[in-house]
Amino acid sequence: MGLRTTRFSVLDRSRTRAGEGHPAALRATVAFAREVEALGYHRFWVAEHHGVPGVAGSAPTVLAAAVAAATSRIRVGTGGVMLPNHRPLVVAEQFGVLESLYPGRIDMGLGRSVGFTGGVRRALGHDRDDAEDFAAQVRELLGYFTGEQRAHPGVHARPAEGLRVPAFVLATGAGAELAAELGLPLVIAPARGVERMVEAIGRYRAAFRGDRPYVVVSTGVTIAETTERARRLLLPEAWASAHTKTHGEFPPLLPPEEIEALPLTDVERRMMERSLHGQIHGTEDEAAEALEDLVERAGADEILVHTSTHDRAARLDSHRRLARLVGLVPPLRAAG
Repeated sequence: MGLRTTRFSVLDRSRTRAGEGHPAALRATVAFAREVEALGYHRFWVAEHHGVPGVAGSAPTVLAAAVAAATSRIRVGTGGVMLPNHRPLVVAEQFGVLESLYPGRIDMGLGRSVGFTGGVRRALGHDRDDAEDFAAQVRELLGYFTGEQRAHPGVHARPAEGLRVPAFVLATGAGAELAAELGLPLVIAPARGVERMVEAIGRYRAAFRGDRPYVVVSTGVTIAETTERARRLLLPEAWASAHTKTHGEFPPLLPPEEIEALPLTDVERRMMERSLHGQIHGTEDEAAEALEDLVERAGADEILVHTSTHDRAARLDSHRRLARLVGLVPPLRAAG
């Protein structure tokens, strides 16, 4: 494993910025996809969130269609569609339409989260906090593509049946075990620490049924001229995460200087530090060392970068630096 043999992709959650509406965030996602494609990244995925003030991405297949229409080569998908919120037949039909319109470019990332708050969960039709039978839903969904689903005899998904749309399982709860059982690629993040992630990947590989396991590690990455500048790029998302846990709402992203001027509690500061500790940031050399260690420890086939910053130009510059670092685009030539 090495950085230049590892695929690099991008997940964008359509985060809003302070003073900005949801339409602007969604248009920015489409524009970012074009920029990411030009830099040579392998995939561009969008997410699903409902009723979250700071996130505009609520309809991933709709947004994926807009992204695919605005690009020409990069793979486009979802990270992911939250399957308990939808009927498998409808999801199969949606991805069948996407694959028919953009053949060979569509990915189907599947998750099991059921909502940000109790009110949102109830609005989505969930009486409990836990997801429905995710495994059964995934099997039914996959069966619509092969024509072998058994949950509803005689029902066929048009135009999905017979199409090949790669499915990925987001590792929440028993997701890693399900991905192994079904022989599907696994998408996993070091949210609870790298060691626990590596252990879960080990279980996935040991139990895998299929030709070859495939591991996508999702992580934040920022690269800048200095370590401190790269770290400051992560402050808005780290603050938003801490604010969510302490105030119960997920706010739009603020500029770093405004966050630094806030009267944060000790609890909020500790939460922010924990969030920053779990992200890769630094100069190109520092990022290369951290990424090489992550790829080696996880045995990652692919890195899915999910960085959100207040400054979109700085985020694009970070992704451009990463693309040069891992060989997606040629390095800059020295002057003279």
